[in-house]
Order: sequence, then C-alpha cells, then structure tokens
Amino acid sequence: MRSILIPALAVSLLSAGTAMAASAKDPTGTWLTEDGRAKIRIEKCGPGGTQACGTVVWLKTPLNDQGQPRTDIKNPDPKKRSRPVIGLPLMEGLKPEDGAFKGQIYNAEEGKVYDVSISRESASELAISGCMLKVLCGSQTWTKAPDEFAQAAQPAAKKPAPAKPAAN
Repeated sequence: MRSILIPALAVSLLSAGTAMAASAKDPTGTWLTEDGRAKIRIEKCGPGGTQACGTVVWLKTPLNDQGQPRTDIKNPDPKKRSRPVIGLPLMEGLKPEDGAFKGQIYNAEEGKVYDVSISRESASELAISGCMLKVLCGSQTWTKAPDEFAQAAQPAAKKPAPAKPAAN
C-alpha cells in the first residue's frame, strides 16, 4: 500500500507544481501600457484556452481632434481604417513558448505588425518585447491595471436600511 501511495503523492505534487508554474506565466488581465495611453485586456483564447489574445479596452484620449472616437486610421487596409481603436484586437493567438507567449502584435499608431514576446515579470508587471524584421526591436513594461469590467460585473454591496425613529 505504501508503494502505491508515494507515486500517487508524487504525481499530485508534480501536477500542482506545473499548474502553479503555468499560472505564474499567465499574462491574462488588464494592463496599462508603459506610456499610460492605453489599457489592454489580455485573455485566454484559441484551442483549449492555451493561447493569449489582447484587445484595447481604454484610451487616455479616446476622441480625436474632431471629437470623434479614435479609429484605426493608419491601417494598411483601407477597409479597416474606420474601426474604433477601443475594442481593436492587437494580439491574436499568441502561443506559449520558452516561458513566454509569442506571436504578433499590431501597433495601431503606425499601422504595422511586429513579432512579440510577452512574459509575466511579477504579479504587477508584464514584459513586452517586439521586433520588426528582427532588426528594429524595442521593449516595454506594462503594469497591472484595475479590471473595471470585472469590478462592474460584481453586485454592489447592499447598504443597511436606515433606522426608523423610535415611536414615542
């Protein structure tokens, strides 16, 4: 009986350790870009939720000079230039590889696509490294932002009813 228990315990500890390691690298959440101009929501996507996708959910300056919502005006595809930037997918199908999620990221300010690697540095920091043609490279650190969407979905705490004055 003891010989069966030890391998079973070892398997359970190993799988728990793997799950914790995977969660430590999980990039999901809402992230404020290094320059503070946008918040990007990264969620699991793809087959079995094994990939990562990112969407613009907030802009510091959501309106253009004409008072209209900012659009994807620099997109090389003229048909996509009227898309609002809020809601715009920037990353789709990033795959886990070597402790990071790798794929491509779209930069709406330039209308260009870059190879990207994102990795969780800590609970509050996400490292973003991107390159175009493996020559023009740069990196940023995004910080964890409050997830307004999760907060809005939570029911508000009920306030106690005001006490009625005592009858004399």
